[in-house]
Amino acid sequence: MDPPLFFFSGSLALGRGAVQTSEPVVQVAEDKPAKLSCSYSGFSSPRVEWKFAHGDITSLVCYNNKITASYEDRVTFSDSGITFHSVTRKDTGMYTCMVSDEGGNTYGEVTVQLIVLVPPSKPTINVPPSATIGTRAVLTCSETDGSPPSEYFWFKDGVLMPTEPKSNRAFSNSSYTLNHKTGELIFDPVSASDAGDYTCEAQNGYGSPMRSDTVHMDAAELNVGGIVAAVFVTLILLGVLIFGIWFAYNRGYFDRAKKGTSSKKVIYSQPTARRDCHGILLQCPFSEHKQTDSNCVRRENKSFGCGDHTKLSGHTEQKSF
Repeated sequence: MDPPLFFFSGSLALGRGAVQTSEPVVQVAEDKPAKLSCSYSGFSSPRVEWKFAHGDITSLVCYNNKITASYEDRVTFSDSGITFHSVTRKDTGMYTCMVSDEGGNTYGEVTVQLIVLVPPSKPTINVPPSATIGTRAVLTCSETDGSPPSEYFWFKDGVLMPTEPKSNRAFSNSSYTLNHKTGELIFDPVSASDAGDYTCEAQNGYGSPMRSDTVHMDAAELNVGGIVAAVFVTLILLGVLIFGIWFAYNRGYFDRAKKGTSSKKVIYSQPTARRDCHGILLQCPFSEHKQTDSNCVRRENKSFGCGDHTKLSGHTEQKSF
């Protein structure tokens, strides 16, 4: 049978031990000291541990009544809790005080939230210079230094924009949604009255609110004439291209290109030897400087005793040397 479980204000206890804190939420300015309290009773030989968690980050601050190496330079331990000599914005998070006996029969824990106060920095905004009437436009505002996280407020022409536009006559013709947590201002759809100068302010309850630069946004009509002109020019260019292809095809340019690229066979025939009327070789089939046979050397300006005409195969052929 499990041991009975006892609950105390802001504490969890197992067996007869009790753990509690006098201040479950601690808010302190950056670079100032901070005390996180943890008191306990009903433990014969208490062993105290402190665990830090923020988002995906988890680390051990104190183990077995001793501060760990990563915190020993700026945190001290006592029976009533732990004390930061000087906190930074990275110390913001949840701290859990866990107490148990040496034998592990008694256990209790309590959680303390530490909020390190940091004033917001100057926010950055993203505003389109021009938005088309009837479309959707998104304006954003953000800053990363504020702790706790900042909330964002938008101003148009110096006037604070209400969360619900219909609640203010000055914005009754606008249709937008405003998220103070994320800083998004969405017009859907954009109207002519949405043109103006926009400024964003960040505030987190600590320090002075910070304002961004002012950016102007125009609300323009849809340029139907420009769209029609662009379509018309595109159709003309397409028509010219089609006509050029048709003209080239009818002129036979494509057929000539095909014939020009077709392969042609080249037949090489070896030159035949020439002989005189007596059958003596006059011209070699190859160039003279490559021949060594004395029979293939032609002698210039020498008569071979033949007439000017020689009958060959029943035909009369005139020889010229």
